[in-house]
Amino acid sequence: MPQTIPPFHLNGLTIQPGEQVLTRLVISRLPSGTVIDVPVHVMRSTEPGPTLLLMGGMHGDEVNGIETIRRLVRRELLQPLRGSIIAIPILNIYGFLNFSRDVPDGKDVNRSFPGFPRGSLAGRVAHRFMREIMPLIDYGIDFHTGGAARANFPQVRCLLGVDPEVDAMAEAFAAPFTLHAALRPGSLREAAQSLGKRIIVYETGESLRLDEPGIEGALAGTLRVLHHLGMGPVAPVPSRPGIVCRRHTWLRARFAGIFRALVENGQYLKKGDIYGSVADPYGQQSVRLESPLSGYVIGLNYMPVVNQGDALLHIAVPE
Repeated sequence: MPQTIPPFHLNGLTIQPGEQVLTRLVISRLPSGTVIDVPVHVMRSTEPGPTLLLMGGMHGDEVNGIETIRRLVRRELLQPLRGSIIAIPILNIYGFLNFSRDVPDGKDVNRSFPGFPRGSLAGRVAHRFMREIMPLIDYGIDFHTGGAARANFPQVRCLLGVDPEVDAMAEAFAAPFTLHAALRPGSLREAAQSLGKRIIVYETGESLRLDEPGIEGALAGTLRVLHHLGMGPVAPVPSRPGIVCRRHTWLRARFAGIFRALVENGQYLKKGDIYGSVADPYGQQSVRLESPLSGYVIGLNYMPVVNQGDALLHIAVPE
């Protein structure tokens, strides 16, 4: 007997199997009265299967995820063979309009889950997502970018060794690096895990700049996850094996001044290698920076003016 596939109930709509819908979640209004809404693409197969969320723009200045989902939609690559796909190019419309990571109240949406309907603006965005989208999904890929002039080498972040299905998703995505990343309070990943939903995070590049290799890697990785879940055809084979790192840390500035990096993202460093220098702006002193451990550079600060404690270089130690 054929399996009955239930409809989706989203934003007041009933979306049946086989339908493709673009709907808009109204979040709030600007002080000018302009309505702020979040476009949501829903693509459903007539065959039963899981529901995969693809989301970008949690932070409005992180354009690489936005561009990744735009290309997937534009190239018609999100036609599931079974199950359903929900694609949200931009969750934080406020931040996108203002070239900002946060919403106008200064809060981070990705530290505001599960949200509150009468809370801060960030909390209201998170609450609407939890009410409308979260109940429908089984898996998700949350696309992010480095912030504050820091560039991330393409990498997947997830909680490794806890849920075999999360491990399998990360392996299928096959980013150059897969990092074991603890759950952060108020994050989408934490909220999803508490409900039995499985979400991995993909990071590449820096805010307000497109990273073409990272975007193309995101496209290929997404197609590999779709194939892994039985939702898509055979996907591109990764050009090289990914590297799993359970240990990673930021090296921080011990002195304020002008930071000059002598390494590139993705480069391997040995313990004791010089990775840069910090100099005072008056030509009186310059300090060379040695790496305290061996590992790969997976994040780099491109801001030359640094204060004590600023993150300079993210290094990951392979297994």
